[in-house]
Amino acid sequence: MTPQEDTWSPSRKQQERDAYRKRQNLRSLLIAAVSTLVIGGALIAAVTSAPGWERTRTTFFNWDKAVESFPAVLEGFWINVQVFAVSAVAVLVVGMLLAVLKTLKGPVFWPLRALATVYVDVFRGLPLILVLLLVGFGVPALNLTGVPTDPIVLGCVALVLTYSAYVTEVFRAGIESVHPSQRAAARSLGLSGPQSLRYIVLPQAVRRVIPPLLNDLTSLTKDSGLISVLGAAIDAVRAAQIETATSFNFTPYVVAGALFLVLTIPLTRITDRVSRRYGAVPGGGHL
Repeated sequence: MTPQEDTWSPSRKQQERDAYRKRQNLRSLLIAAVSTLVIGGALIAAVTSAPGWERTRTTFFNWDKAVESFPAVLEGFWINVQVFAVSAVAVLVVGMLLAVLKTLKGPVFWPLRALATVYVDVFRGLPLILVLLLVGFGVPALNLTGVPTDPIVLGCVALVLTYSAYVTEVFRAGIESVHPSQRAAARSLGLSGPQSLRYIVLPQAVRRVIPPLLNDLTSLTKDSGLISVLGAAIDAVRAAQIETATSFNFTPYVVAGALFLVLTIPLTRITDRVSRRYGAVPGGGHL
């Protein structure tokens, strides 16, 4: 380093700008804090002054009942986490496969495109809870040899069937957003069609659709609680229902909701951060 670089310091004008920015940031922080306190205080006052607040507090926010039901609800929540983890991987794999089938060109692939399209249309059109009921109660009724009848496994299958249909369209949009010249350039370099798809198209497509994919996975986290409709699956919601039935106090549902928030809020923040990062370039990617 030269002597000039060792003794460098910002100019007076730059120092004034930095000081002004600090004052503005501090002012914005103070205004936000005061505004939050005022609005939060008004909301708390409105809720606690309601005629039925005491009954609501006892029924939904009973600390003793929360502590009592927490172990059972937490144990059930672990099942939800496992269901989410397994389903998320399967959803991404099935969704990618179907998206590739839907984007295949040529008349010879028409049956595959049609099959993928029918699958997406059907399972995007059916409510998830209906798919859960059909799979959870319909598959065991068939008495097929070797087919699992565990409600947790069947719940995972229903989640995968529904969410893979949505993820398929996300991946398809990403694949079709890659300009055809990318494929042409890859083919001109000697890559085959599958190689062009694997090494050129898919990496760009996946980067462009990461934010909507994370949104779908966040929704999957919450909807994993719907497997409770199958009855035998003692997840967080079902455990809360059992605890509520023993005391007619709804605090266990609040405990289950808090556990889901612990999982979904970080995922939401990660989604926001990734969306800002990959939203800098039109199309959502950095090429």
